[in-house]
Amino acid sequence: MTQALAGARERRVRTGGVELCVAELGDPASPTVVLVHGYPDSKEVWSEVAAHLAGRFHVVLYDVRGHGRSTAPRPLRGGFTLEKLTDDFLAVVDAVSPDRPVHLVGHDWGSVQSWEFVTVARTEGRIASFTSMSGPSLDHFGHWIHQRLTRPTPRRVGQLLGQGAKSWYVYLLHTPVLPELAWRGPLGKRWPRILERVEKVPAGDYPTSSLPTDAAHGAWLYRDNVRTRLRHPRPDARAHAPVQLVTPLGDAFLSERLYDGLEQWAPGLVRRTLPAKHWVPRTRPDQLASWITEFVDAHESGRPVPVARGRYAERFGGRLVLVTGAGSGIGRATTLAFAEAGARVVAVDRDAESAARTAELARRAGAADAWAETADVSDEQAMEKLAGKVAAEYGVVDVLVNNAGIGLAGSFFDTTPEDWKKVLDVNLWGVIHGCRLFGKQMAERGQGGHIVNTASAAAFLPSRTLPAYSTSKAAVLMLSECLRAELAGQGIGVSAICPGIVNTGITSTAHFAGVDAEEEKRRQKKSARLYGMRNYPPEKVAAAILRAVVRDEAVVPVTPEARGARFLARFAPGALRGIARLDPPL
Repeated sequence: MTQALAGARERRVRTGGVELCVAELGDPASPTVVLVHGYPDSKEVWSEVAAHLAGRFHVVLYDVRGHGRSTAPRPLRGGFTLEKLTDDFLAVVDAVSPDRPVHLVGHDWGSVQSWEFVTVARTEGRIASFTSMSGPSLDHFGHWIHQRLTRPTPRRVGQLLGQGAKSWYVYLLHTPVLPELAWRGPLGKRWPRILERVEKVPAGDYPTSSLPTDAAHGAWLYRDNVRTRLRHPRPDARAHAPVQLVTPLGDAFLSERLYDGLEQWAPGLVRRTLPAKHWVPRTRPDQLASWITEFVDAHESGRPVPVARGRYAERFGGRLVLVTGAGSGIGRATTLAFAEAGARVVAVDRDAESAARTAELARRAGAADAWAETADVSDEQAMEKLAGKVAAEYGVVDVLVNNAGIGLAGSFFDTTPEDWKKVLDVNLWGVIHGCRLFGKQMAERGQGGHIVNTASAAAFLPSRTLPAYSTSKAAVLMLSECLRAELAGQGIGVSAICPGIVNTGITSTAHFAGVDAEEEKRRQKKSARLYGMRNYPPEKVAAAILRAVVRDEAVVPVTPEARGARFLARFAPGALRGIARLDPPL
């Protein structure tokens, strides 16, 4: 048993000739959440998720027959049918929650069998909700295949072939004897290391020592059910409880397309997506626990599930996003865009009133929750205090947007050391502080994340009037590229956004070096007017930021002039040097 389950209460439940090992955490008077594991796992795959849930719920985990500390049927053949697994589930819930329906959660084969539980008549009234991840209903899968075979199109044939390739292991598990020999031999010994290297599962006390036996027995889950159900799927396999579907976008075994049209089988389906691989109970326990808690709480209270309906709602719903410079311009627009996607947002700005206004607008826009925080990104101690507070009160940030910045124009010799320090403190050191503090929390959590750094088209567009500003933004761009390389192995993406000429307030507050106050004010007004005439809205930059996170893009020039400058910087740098000599009409 893993350390997280060391304090669990255990009981034995007898059913259908086997004895199941059942573990319980939390208060039995609280709503019951039953976690069902997949193949080739035991209940310990859920240990981290269970630990997160135990403070709120009565959490029940059990070893599926033939796995972990549960006994195996004799003979094995015919002992793992979905009908017998349903008998086991009913025996467990009758023992742990005889008077109240339970909230069911399944992963991999735990989800496959849970789809059976939630669609057969004899369990109706015993299941309050179901959260599925990485395991489709075999009946739904059978209908999915049949539709693509009987009504083929190029896209449908491609989907069928794609899933067929991902299911290579299913064919191997149907071969006699070989899977058992492999699991009891070299594969069983190497499996923990394979999970660490391929799936990025943290090293520790999972998998347990029963793995070789679990995997050998579990091969019969496939042999007893897959071919029969895929050939003859039930026509009435509709869920009689609310369903939440969590889809890992990097699942090597299951295509996203497998869940197309699932709403016909699960009315009111709630969809979530994660930038993760197959073993999400081990790699994303915090996020899973958050979504399970939200889903269970909603159905226990009888209120609607708070799910946003924006374009990226599946991806960002419930995720924690922190944006600096959120009081106006691109920062505010970005905060609101994440809010519309259902994220929990932290709006950070040095102006407390502006940050509070952004948080208020975010709640109206659909944020799962929104908070305002005041901090000067150039102040190392203030940023350290902010990072500690956010982690303690809101959790580890999933998406960090280092957006705060200031403008500075003027020739090199007119730019004073104080000017240089100020622009580098905010534009560069503000990004460094954010990446170092919040990025480190992401890395230590070990569950991935994304960092967005706002650079500028000035990062690759030299100018005789922007030496300090362009230098600061070029440094942000290179820092982003370096961090992207360093953090890739930890599942943390890094994107540099290069907006170009955008209609925000930065020009009206920019400092113009080498001129008096009256001339500076005149230039601020003129530049603001020019940017206003260009009228490229910050909302388009915000959309590019969300898209960059979803696609894990490295460098994103946003406006047409930014894309053009990026192209010239790569293929005609001499032309850019010539343009840089021109004196802008200010």
